Amino acid sequence: METLTTIPNNWKLVICIIICEVAGIISGLLTNTQNNIWFNAIIKPSWNPPGYIFGPVWTVLYLLMAISLWIVWKSDAFEDQKMVACLIFAAQLFLNFWWTILFFKFQSPLTAFVEIIFMIVFIFFTIIRFSEISKTAAWLLVPYISWVSFAAILNYTLWNLNK
Repeated sequence: METLTTIPNNWKLVICIIICEVAGIISGLLTNTQNNIWFNAIIKPSWNPPGYIFGPVWTVLYLLMAISLWIVWKSDAFEDQKMVACLIFAAQLFLNFWWTILFFKFQSPLTAFVEIIFMIVFIFFTIIRFSEISKTAAWLLVPYISWVSFAAILNYTLWNLNK
């Protein structure tokens, strides 16, 4: 019987991509951000990116996250070290999944802002843990934390403009 450690590396990559991309796809489908009447009606700053930017950006970010996770999973690091790193990764991915729902589905920029701060903290901890295993895996998460930090600023601004 195969265990998680004996899965071939190419299958580990496929699993990582599926996990990350599906998390984004499902949260997007649950919120229907394209036809969100509430979001279309709220006041936005002049620097708010156009909607068509988000899909491609998130697709690439989820792919980078998946590759980063794969590098850690296939590494020769101690299993306990990899397990902790992967659990922290899972926590930030869980928070990532819920942000879209909190913001768009529940129409709660304040709750989403508080949640995105926790997400940034967990992404930061993921980067630290991943860097102990692979510098490359850690660096692959830098665009992600950068984009989420920008999203947090945008989230805060949207909340402020629409109180």
